[in-house]
Amino acid sequence: MKATEAKLLDFLKKSPQFSIPIYQRTYSWTERECLQLWEDILRTGGNDAIAAHFVGSIVYIEKGLYQVSSQSPLLVIDGQQRLTTVMLILEALARQVGDGEPVDGFSAKKLRSYYLLNPLEEGERGFKLLLTQTDKQSLLALMQQKPQPPEASLRITVNFDFFKDKVQDLGTDLTPLCKGLAKLVIVDIALSRDQDNPQLIFESMNSTGRELSQADLIRNFILMGLGPDQQTRLYEDHWRPMELAFGQEAYGTHFDGFMRHYLTLKTGEIPKVHAVYEAFKSHARSSSTEVAAAGVDALVADIHAYASYYCAMALEKEPDKDLAPAFRDLRELKVDVAFPFLLELYHDYVQDLLPKVDFVRAVRLVEAYVFRRAVSAIPTNSLNKTFATFGRALKKDHYLESIQAHLLTLPSYRRFPGDEEFKREMSLRDLYNFPRRSYWLRRLENHGRKERVPVDEYTIEHILPQNKNLTAEWLKALGSEWQRVQETWLHTLGNLTLTGYNAEYSDRQFAEKRDMKGGFKESPLWLNKGLGAMDTWNEAAIQARAKRLAGQAVMVWGRPPALAAGVLSAYRPKAERPAGYTLDDHAQLAEDSPMRPLFEVFRKQVLALDPCVSEEILKLYVAYKAETNFVDVVPQKSRLRLSLNLHFHELHDPRGLAKDVTNVGRWGNGDVEVGLSKPEELPYVMGLVRQAFEKQMGNGEAEA
Repeated sequence: MKATEAKLLDFLKKSPQFSIPIYQRTYSWTERECLQLWEDILRTGGNDAIAAHFVGSIVYIEKGLYQVSSQSPLLVIDGQQRLTTVMLILEALARQVGDGEPVDGFSAKKLRSYYLLNPLEEGERGFKLLLTQTDKQSLLALMQQKPQPPEASLRITVNFDFFKDKVQDLGTDLTPLCKGLAKLVIVDIALSRDQDNPQLIFESMNSTGRELSQADLIRNFILMGLGPDQQTRLYEDHWRPMELAFGQEAYGTHFDGFMRHYLTLKTGEIPKVHAVYEAFKSHARSSSTEVAAAGVDALVADIHAYASYYCAMALEKEPDKDLAPAFRDLRELKVDVAFPFLLELYHDYVQDLLPKVDFVRAVRLVEAYVFRRAVSAIPTNSLNKTFATFGRALKKDHYLESIQAHLLTLPSYRRFPGDEEFKREMSLRDLYNFPRRSYWLRRLENHGRKERVPVDEYTIEHILPQNKNLTAEWLKALGSEWQRVQETWLHTLGNLTLTGYNAEYSDRQFAEKRDMKGGFKESPLWLNKGLGAMDTWNEAAIQARAKRLAGQAVMVWGRPPALAAGVLSAYRPKAERPAGYTLDDHAQLAEDSPMRPLFEVFRKQVLALDPCVSEEILKLYVAYKAETNFVDVVPQKSRLRLSLNLHFHELHDPRGLAKDVTNVGRWGNGDVEVGLSKPEELPYVMGLVRQAFEKQMGNGEAEA
């Protein structure tokens, strides 16, 4: 590696050509980064006391594998964003100065001959900077003052227009801009392919003003170490189509999210949002398709295939008329946590292992499961783990049946709410302030319709008005407890509907809303069915309508059909053989032992954490588990020794009572040991136990 300080313009002038390798991300600076650079240039150029402005490093491969001739392009590893942006500024400046030369060396001819073009070369060698794909054609068109290609690079064109406007705003006072450009300084870092590791250097450098996305790092990790021919083939056959499918602007964001779901499916572990790249490297190096010449093709093809499934589901790319509406409803409900499971289903659908009709049913069951839980106010913190591990329950010779059975046998904290619970909660919940309220209104209105109602064109109407200053007619209809009725039922299912006449309805009494032009009697909406026949609107009417609509909701968000007991039992987790031990088998927990009263209080509080918590008395300890053990109790003469099943570093223990027993032999599960010897310690110790329980339930896991 050779690193030297250099003026950016001198560096451009002496260098034959810069080429961006295909594995590099596309040009991605936004107006924010462009404005920052622009202001820095003008500030530096307008102040003679400032000698220079450092804009970062340009890292490139100078020789080695890529050297074709003495004038071969310099392959840029880091610095593309700055190089491209300065080129855009120089082109905008060249167009503005015309035949003039506001500062020596800054005429249009010199700007293009020194910094933008190689005037004595032909073809692509005549340009100082070659970008990749769409960016390449857009930049070359600008350098030649030609119209943009049909599929122009969004960032190239938008940012050039930004700088062109900025330069024009300067009018004839271009001296600060020219001086500022002349003062830009970089660190010129030349790598030798034979001696330096470009991938490690690429990972460690992030001075572009925009953080490298996980997608950038993954693409470079896969492609950078390959030969040019294999790079080009894999990029054009797989990576470029993925970039186009995800979209110019959204590629980084969407690909990062997709890769997290992909890795969850492939590994069974949910990577942290900002550690997807590290998780991918671990997966690639440990899988049968190592990122090495022979296996990389299969790995990239697999990623491409699953990316196409993701785009179909998450980015409205599904062409099938039956699947597309199901995916649309999932998107509106924002069921991102289900994508690892849905990716597996989509793959099996493509492989003809899952019939389309069953795939649609499965997607609708996922939607119903998530929506029913949300309405029933069941915490969402277990959903990540539920869907990350769902694939283990699949029996692909009875595909749909295994999905239905698994949903029906989920324990209480992960349960699929039953019809009665769902109807009750649907009737009582504040659905007006419910997230994505347009979703549930649209689903209720359009269920079973072939001619779908464009719900977005309507507004939500409170039949009983929100205004606390109700008219005399409303007070009479509601009775003496009108205030309680309004507070209780205002935002609930029975009092909410859709209308195109919200302004006309205002706070009118019910009979007026019913009979006016466009009123409930004339409404074509199914949600308003029956309102035209009502004589009054009061608590009983709201409750009756809520009951009717909740009954319809049970059909819209249907539960899996009942399965025969024998079928269901075949899918239940096999219960472990009862150990056959009792507390009396533990001498320290016998009826007359001093530890027994303390244990009983502890036992009661642990079992009260959640209905799913169960107790198992083993020979050497007592285990408390949800899915697996989260705390084990080893009774001792003067204390209860508790083993908490989580990593020591995950525990918040401000008093420092816990002990790290990682890799220490002992009875019980987990890396944390805590002693409990006195009742007054119990509240604090239960706080530690609760952390182990919530860790198992998935609490604190980031949503996808």
